[in-house]
Amino acid sequence: MNYEEWNNLEQIKDTDNPFSRCFVYPEGQVFYIEAAFYTQLTNFKEMYSVKDFQRIIKKMAEIVLQRQKVIFTYDYENPLTRKEGFILLEFSDVTDSLRIFIEDKSRGSDYGD
Repeated sequence: MNYEEWNNLEQIKDTDNPFSRCFVYPEGQVFYIEAAFYTQLTNFKEMYSVKDFQRIIKKMAEIVLQRQKVIFTYDYENPLTRKEGFILLEFSDVTDSLRIFIEDKSRGSDYGD
């Protein structure tokens, strides 16, 4: 899968974290995107506003430029990507900071009590 949102950045292959994409800004800031995080991002783009999607991409860039080393993960308690000195952020960390709140409608069945 091509992560077209970051085609302008250098991509590094990290053999210690083969299931995540690693990107580097020209100034040296590094970030990883786990596949599940990217799935959340692309699902958001399909289901919600493209304008808000662009805001999310912009916010991710701002975070990386400010924090220098970031892992965008699906679950910060069980990250797939492990790298010393990096902060872990979930999709909701980014969207909540933009006041984009996504209702989680997936829940268990009401039957079987």
